[in-house]
Amino acid sequence: MLELIKTIHQQLAYKLRELEGTITRDIQFIEIKDKISVAIGMRRTGKTYLMFQKIQELLSEGVPITRILYIDFEDDRLLPLDQKKLANILDDFYSLYFDNHQQMCYLFLDEIQVIKDWALVIRRFYNSKNVRLFLSGSSAKLLSKEIATQLRGRSISTEVFPLSFHEYLKIKNITIPSKPYAKKEKDILGEQLANFLREGGFPGVVGESSINQIRILQEYLEVVLFRDIIERHDITNISVIKYMIISLLKNNATNFTVNKFFNDLKSQGFSVGRSSVYDYLSYIEDAYLIFTVPLYSESIRKVQSNPKKIYAIDNGMVNANTFNLVNNNGRALENAVFLDLRRRGDTIYYYVTNEGYEVDFLARSLQGELCLYQVAYEINDEKTKVREERALHAASHELGIKGIIITKDNYAKWALSYPY
Repeated sequence: MLELIKTIHQQLAYKLRELEGTITRDIQFIEIKDKISVAIGMRRTGKTYLMFQKIQELLSEGVPITRILYIDFEDDRLLPLDQKKLANILDDFYSLYFDNHQQMCYLFLDEIQVIKDWALVIRRFYNSKNVRLFLSGSSAKLLSKEIATQLRGRSISTEVFPLSFHEYLKIKNITIPSKPYAKKEKDILGEQLANFLREGGFPGVVGESSINQIRILQEYLEVVLFRDIIERHDITNISVIKYMIISLLKNNATNFTVNKFFNDLKSQGFSVGRSSVYDYLSYIEDAYLIFTVPLYSESIRKVQSNPKKIYAIDNGMVNANTFNLVNNNGRALENAVFLDLRRRGDTIYYYVTNEGYEVDFLARSLQGELCLYQVAYEINDEKTKVREERALHAASHELGIKGIIITKDNYAKWALSYPY
């Protein structure tokens, strides 16, 4: 194992060189003293890149690479993996560089959720070594559950999503214009927004041809489906969960109820129990493919009896895996706004006024600030303007909260204004 650790450690330098000249993600690990930093999110969103970005930062601060260990636990050379193997790997790192026993070391453990009872080993190293630990995982539920039960308040999590519009412009080498935007700059941002809503923000697809983007995103979905959902949860009714995922992606930014979907499955001839549909939805959410947003109400019964709204991890993922003849720019923009709010750490609801008018988002920021958001791709006629403003004004009056309408014309100004 010592030789393998030495080889893996030497390869880290090559991997870091490959990243030279790439963009710096706006997102960073949340770091709090005496806390283990954890990155969670769907596969291929950039959790590994975030680790490498942090390693580069440490090296630039003068930390020797001999005090840094990066391990990808989906590396086939490490198989078979178990709790004992994890402990041996970490112990061998200290044996390889013996002086590290007296030094602050930095351990980056990627996709650690594949190891059963990994938290027990991590807790031992946390308690016995002078170490900063950075972990990543592709399952919200598995990682969060083990963190809560085993690490016992010793960790802080960072969610990693595909590229934001700001990052998308950086990776496309589009200079972020100064405000106020001139006509030319508005046109450039408008063109890039249209591209962003079509191809999405998975780092591995930006810059690829349209056909390759579709192939890559379809492959991403297949990997998540089989490795993070079917294999992890021992699902045998594969056709049902495939149908469910595609249906959810196709109907992003719309209302969803398990009962209605269950009836749809029965009408399609699928054999599945209602409780299984609830389970499948939770598995899909745990894999970060789909997110659900509840109604905001003081009444718990009202919240539970009303449908949730669903949003997708990425608009490119939706477009590559569904076939829609109808132009869904409005829903794509709404999905983009939802993802922006999640990136900022907001708690998100939707709201229905006393008269039945719906507002897309009621969001509470980490600072406790509340804001209403109504999303419309464009407002070209008075009827549409009245409809969107009516709902927002009614909600604002009922709740005493300010609100804004986001369209394709002001999305860039709003999205790029966030102080990363």
